Amino acid sequence: MAGIPLSDDYPVRRIPVATYLLIAANVLVYLLSPMSLIAVWYGGDLLDRLCAVDVYIHRWGALPVELLGGGQVAPPSECPGADYAKTPWTSAVTSMFLHGGVAHLLGNMVYLFVFGPVVEDRLGRLRYLALYLLCGVVSVYAFALTDPAGQSPLVGASGAISAVLGAYLVVQFRSRVITLVVVFPVRLPGWALVGTYFVLQYVLYISMPPSTGGEGSVAYAAHVYGFIAGVLGGLLIHRVRWRSGTRLSDLY
Repeated sequence: MAGIPLSDDYPVRRIPVATYLLIAANVLVYLLSPMSLIAVWYGGDLLDRLCAVDVYIHRWGALPVELLGGGQVAPPSECPGADYAKTPWTSAVTSMFLHGGVAHLLGNMVYLFVFGPVVEDRLGRLRYLALYLLCGVVSVYAFALTDPAGQSPLVGASGAISAVLGAYLVVQFRSRVITLVVVFPVRLPGWALVGTYFVLQYVLYISMPPSTGGEGSVAYAAHVYGFIAGVLGGLLIHRVRWRSGTRLSDLY
């Protein structure tokens, strides 16, 4: 990331219900997952917990080889619960609500908290929610296509949140965002922060292809294609609004 965004100066006109619900869903799923120490029902033994994490991530995460019809990939057979049956395409959605750790979760939720309300206010709740989910799915499948035989589970909301940033670049790029750069708060143009984010993700994507990264590596391809999908989605909604002469945000 180019920096840690703290706030956007765009005055939203109503409570961003959809954004808050998405944040709540991501946090709740994490707290109930074996990655969370609060979820004591997965056991306190380290090996049992690691086994539970492995099964959980394989079951609900998105594996490229599964998404593209290569058959279900099971976690280690010695782990309890490894005999589950999975519908691969649903993992393109469920994977967007999983996170590998607290830092992963907080990093994503900070960006969603700052930019989500602005995009939601500009697009309307239902269209914003549709953009988030659909572009998130696009980012997952785009990532799968870059590594069709990949068997490492993809988890995280980064692709969908990148789509929100892409839409932000279209609908409200004139805003100023207070950003923490190193340890100093700086007031930056929204387009500069979001544009820098995309350039950084693209450079990392082309320099670190999926085949060179193992399990736990960052899915830069999902970020890049999620962002592009968000830009296109934002442009499409704006074009519809312009042609109809109606503010979509006034409809929902």
